[in-house]
Amino acid sequence: MQSAHSIQDYLDVVKQGIAKKFGDGKPKRVVIVGAGLAGLSAGYELRRAGHTPIILEAQHRVGGRVHTLRDPFTEGLYAEVGAMRIPRAHTLTMSYVEKFGLKTNDFTMDNPNAYHYMGGRKVRASEAANDPSLLGFDVSEKEKGKTAGKMYEAALKPLLDLLERDGDRAWDEIISKYDQYSTREFLELNGWSEGMIEMFGLLANQESVMNSSFLELFREDSGNYYTNMIELEGGTDRLPHAFLPELKDNIRFGAKMIAMDQSPTDVTIHYQTQAGRFEEKGDYAIITVPFPVLRHVEILKPFARAKNRAIRQLHYDASAKILFQCKRRFWEEDDGIFGGGTMTDLPIRNLYYPDHGRETGRGVILASYTWSEDAQRWGSLKPDDRIAQALDDVAEIHPQITKEFEVGTSWMWHDDEFAGGAFALFDPGQQTLLHDEIVKPEGRIHFAGEHASLYHAWIQGAFESGLRAAIAIHQSP
Repeated sequence: MQSAHSIQDYLDVVKQGIAKKFGDGKPKRVVIVGAGLAGLSAGYELRRAGHTPIILEAQHRVGGRVHTLRDPFTEGLYAEVGAMRIPRAHTLTMSYVEKFGLKTNDFTMDNPNAYHYMGGRKVRASEAANDPSLLGFDVSEKEKGKTAGKMYEAALKPLLDLLERDGDRAWDEIISKYDQYSTREFLELNGWSEGMIEMFGLLANQESVMNSSFLELFREDSGNYYTNMIELEGGTDRLPHAFLPELKDNIRFGAKMIAMDQSPTDVTIHYQTQAGRFEEKGDYAIITVPFPVLRHVEILKPFARAKNRAIRQLHYDASAKILFQCKRRFWEEDDGIFGGGTMTDLPIRNLYYPDHGRETGRGVILASYTWSEDAQRWGSLKPDDRIAQALDDVAEIHPQITKEFEVGTSWMWHDDEFAGGAFALFDPGQQTLLHDEIVKPEGRIHFAGEHASLYHAWIQGAFESGLRAAIAIHQSP
């Protein structure tokens, strides 16, 4: 089930408001749990349409998994522990960026000057692209001289042709045929050797999520998510902060939901602050907290079996970031790498070189960005040991780091009590089994957040689901 609304409907709402697009609705009091981008966009649009949103946020900041760290770095430097890039193809996200007049810069995704460091050998990405044998993967005779990237493009071509020919109607066929496959199974289906699968896993940063649903990856590739990206000047948190002037009186910080109840006429959210326990009643509620967090909330009027199953079973992926402030931008000055990322089979796996912060002369590199098992292994180390271990790894690729390192920090989304994971990521078969149930309201309670969309792990999913819930409540009796 796709959303009942098109992206164009949502774009119209951003431009002109729900009431102008869908007509007037009876004013309602709506309790929204979570001040991430799903909750903020829902609250913002409901308020514009004449309703009263009450946003309960357990933390003391807005943004949820959009989180820009300015501490422990020196003045003028920051790093993204959450969302760090926005695809221009995500028109709904871009429409809010434009609406609030936020400044953007290009986000450099790939850089031919960056390195591939595999099996103890360091080569430039451009050299490996010209001669894949430099990386030493054990590929079959017919795969020699081919890159995993080019082979993957060829494997996707029949599906992309289908989308080209039939448009969105093609998705039903693609889902029924491919939802059961993991990415690894899809590559095996295409006759790839183990060596080529390994090359793809390492160079496309997919190895740790190889057993996730192939459709998760295909949606990103078919939608050109990674080909044309931006970052927000000054940090991604500029986006959630842009909603604050309008909503500041509607948000209660430090309010952690502990239980929810509903009757045929209203919804009650019970919450805890440091001052005690309270409740907030509304005509409707929008719950934007991730399902791992919802697992620990008491549901006084039980949800339907299918909803409970979705809450229990939906797979969330782990994610870890380790960040280093460096005294100088040695990757630019010594190695000629401006933006993009280095891939390696060392535990750090991916190393990104930020474009921002140049004016300070210093820089914060994303020393390690990992998912799934890779991330959980970092999570099992003590914070200081993560820094020490990551320094060793980075030094194998950039020996200068030892001398230029100033301060480091790390962030583990799977250990965050308000997230319980980095993002929803379907296992094979879960789109068919769970998606409709995830999105479905329970009486007067609606659900939003990236998990309640098919844009898992992206801001666009938060916005789409937030607006869907807001429109549904606006149109309710």
